[in-house]
Amino acid sequence: MKLESLDLKYDKLFNNLKKKSFLSMSALGGEIPFYIVPYNPKQENEIIQKTKQLKDRLGRDGISIYEINLFDLSLSMLEERGILNKVIEKEKDLSKSKLFKTLQGVLDSETKLIPQIEILAKENLSDMLFLTGIGQVFPFIRSHTILNNLQNYIKDRPTIMFFPGTYTTDLSLFDTLKDDNYYRAFNLNTLNL
Repeated sequence: MKLESLDLKYDKLFNNLKKKSFLSMSALGGEIPFYIVPYNPKQENEIIQKTKQLKDRLGRDGISIYEINLFDLSLSMLEERGILNKVIEKEKDLSKSKLFKTLQGVLDSETKLIPQIEILAKENLSDMLFLTGIGQVFPFIRSHTILNNLQNYIKDRPTIMFFPGTYTTDLSLFDTLKDDNYYRAFNLNTLNL
């Protein structure tokens, strides 16, 4: 994936996200309002900045955004369970598989993470939801698992996942790791609204 002009990319995003047809989800024809913004993982730091600027810019136009950073949410869930510091202390001594199993138990997408996202989304009403921090939670949390499970809970507003990699009909995290196919989300880089 080549480096993109992020100014152009985010101007296009801003213009699409503020459209009434996008916000009202009227042009979806019954499809789930899930969107993916794929980007070159080498531009991660700039994407974080541009996404914050996009939220601010949309906010000035009266459009509210609620952002869920999956990495921050994961840390908060580990902290709530009282095991964050223990995991950090023991990380260097644990095998990768043991660490993975430990985190999977606490951060299981279906039983723990998705219900938490649903609670946060209901408590924080907004015009749209941003999902960020996708690359930071790999391999403990998989993007297609989040999307597959979340589609049963959040249908009341557009949900946009900022994805470090490519998305056609499958998700390719970091342009190297093929995730499962996910056909129900629209690619905001190629979608003409």
